[in-house]
Amino acid sequence: MTAGKFEVADGWVLQAYQYALDPTPAQRAALESHAGGARFAYNTMLRAVKANLSQRDAERSYGIDTADLTPRLSWSFQSLRNDFNRRKHQVAVREDGTPWWPENSKEAYANACKNLAAALKNWDESDKGKRKGPRVGFPSFKSKRSTRKFAFTTGTIEVEADRHHVTLPRLGTLRVHESTRKLARRLEQGTARVLKATVRLERGCWLVSFTCVVERAARRPAHVKRVAPVVGIDVGVKDLVIAATPEGDEVMRVCAPKEFKQASRKLRALQRKAARRQGPWDAPAKTRREPSAGWLRTQRAIAKQHVRVANLRRDRLHKLTTVLAQSFDVIGTETLAVKNMMASGGTRKKGLNRAIADAGLGEFSRQLDYKTIWYKSVRVRADRWYPSSKTCSGCGSVKAKLTLAERLYVCDNNDCGLRIDRDLNAAINLARLARAEQSACFDSGGADRKTTAPAALVAAKPESSNGSASPQGEAA
Repeated sequence: MTAGKFEVADGWVLQAYQYALDPTPAQRAALESHAGGARFAYNTMLRAVKANLSQRDAERSYGIDTADLTPRLSWSFQSLRNDFNRRKHQVAVREDGTPWWPENSKEAYANACKNLAAALKNWDESDKGKRKGPRVGFPSFKSKRSTRKFAFTTGTIEVEADRHHVTLPRLGTLRVHESTRKLARRLEQGTARVLKATVRLERGCWLVSFTCVVERAARRPAHVKRVAPVVGIDVGVKDLVIAATPEGDEVMRVCAPKEFKQASRKLRALQRKAARRQGPWDAPAKTRREPSAGWLRTQRAIAKQHVRVANLRRDRLHKLTTVLAQSFDVIGTETLAVKNMMASGGTRKKGLNRAIADAGLGEFSRQLDYKTIWYKSVRVRADRWYPSSKTCSGCGSVKAKLTLAERLYVCDNNDCGLRIDRDLNAAINLARLARAEQSACFDSGGADRKTTAPAALVAAKPESSNGSASPQGEAA
């Protein structure tokens, strides 16, 4: 297993530990300075790259041969870093000529150059068709409204023995809100090593995230009992998870908590309150102005509500995916393109889009991927075109059309006539597909974790509720 150029040994995994910082006013100013320095380094080198490309384009338009053009500025991390170190003496200075760059750690500037090098590489590979997935645009400049963050990879990065402080280069020892005992114990026992510390400002709160390589035994904890060997899991926005066995027994059903929907009433009241305050934008004059103290206070209350919603959702997803990965040996799931599911429909389905985002289906899938490896279970993904909701779990016939409003599955086959909960029906089909795939893998000695739909089902691609082919999978 590799992480960039770092080789992760067998039996070890990459894992992050995140803590909320409680800095003093002086430390908060230092955090702001480091974040601003990282943004400055990124923008400075991006400006240099764009100037170099523009110069070469201009010379090319004059008819100059390619060999005689201005040399291309290297986009490698080391080249960008060295170039910034040469430029900083002229650009990173105050109006009176005194340099300000020594006030921050060199790592903040270096990691900004590293991020720019990665962004340029992604754009270049995407432009040449070498990168899979959505098209990547050319990097843009970071404004003061961009996420404020910076990182350290060398220097003094420590978790203090008192379990309530961390030490970072140039910033010194900072207090954290929650206990760091889980990471501290691993570091003391030698079963973890810190590779990187990333600091960022999120909704008014400074967070530090330690990227570590951790020794983990791939096994189910002894105190956790297996609920079933094989299950299928159907996810949705009403019932977040419905788990069923191939025999048709429902073993788990978890309703979607809808954290954002529950907090929306208070958020609407706060937004109306902020609208009555003097904000940073004067609409009649179309100019910026200094916001009032009441507006700033209301914005902090709004941010606090969003932080609470995000924390509740994250906690819920971590607990749920851990239970699933520990309780079942083989888990069959759909392959959902959550981004595509929320990309179309406009105003008429904004409520559904909001519910999908509130459920956190993309994060659920991401966490289930690595936790099944941690706890020695297997996740079997159905093909995106596999019609788990449209297939009858009784006779195997496939419906031509099934709208999201139909919560009860009724088989069209007169000889069957099965009537069953739509989500339970999909979970049973996914469980049977996972069992069949695992049997095929054991017979062939392989370990493929992804399945494809049977040929007969691929030939008749499922349709969305409006009758057109849907590339997004099924989530209901």
